[in-house]
Amino acid sequence: MATTKIGIIGAMAEEIELLHQHVAITSEFTKAGITYYEGTLHGKPVIYCKSGVGKVNAAVCTQLLLDAGASCVLFTGVAGALDPKLDIGDIVVSESCIQHDMDCTPLGFAKGVIPFHPRSEFVADKGLVDLAYEASERLFPGRSLKGKVLSGDQFIASREAVDELHQSLQGACAEMEGASVAQVCDMNGIPYVVIRSMSDKADGSAHVNFPEFTVKASANSHQIIEEMIKHI
Repeated sequence: MATTKIGIIGAMAEEIELLHQHVAITSEFTKAGITYYEGTLHGKPVIYCKSGVGKVNAAVCTQLLLDAGASCVLFTGVAGALDPKLDIGDIVVSESCIQHDMDCTPLGFAKGVIPFHPRSEFVADKGLVDLAYEASERLFPGRSLKGKVLSGDQFIASREAVDELHQSLQGACAEMEGASVAQVCDMNGIPYVVIRSMSDKADGSAHVNFPEFTVKASANSHQIIEEMIKHI
């Protein structure tokens, strides 16, 4: 897959700390309060940053990343599992992303539909999806799932919410940024994929599981990014 500059986004410091240790950084700049680092990883040109939490942060971050020349976007991080087949540490590779908190049902739109926008579900690039899934399976055999990533400015923490999101929107996992990244990439015609490692089961045990597993889950995501870049 030909590319000129690979864009990488993490939502939290844990998710990009390993990039600092492995990327040969050549320059950096700050815009809108976000610091972008440029350099090479496994001989490939990359630009990466920490977006911050939530859909607005992710959207601003992604547009600036594209303006800086990213020709594809890999979003890495953690998420809460919705699909009951997933366990902590498993990987979800986005086939598509949708905003689960976009709700204009009183106006007659289905939940998740962005009124008057051409699309509401944003399909990830098949080449990047396959690359991410194959990388994940090489590293963590039998622990990867292609599926739909649900995003919203809410931390899902109840079994009822998990069941509703999984059943109504067929979500594999829930997080707070991916669909914004996906929509901005879609609007710019740029390929993307979201890779999420399950840090909790989004069922009320997050206060126990999240701190314990975030570092490990972030490390898993980073390993997949590195494995992908070797093959891009």
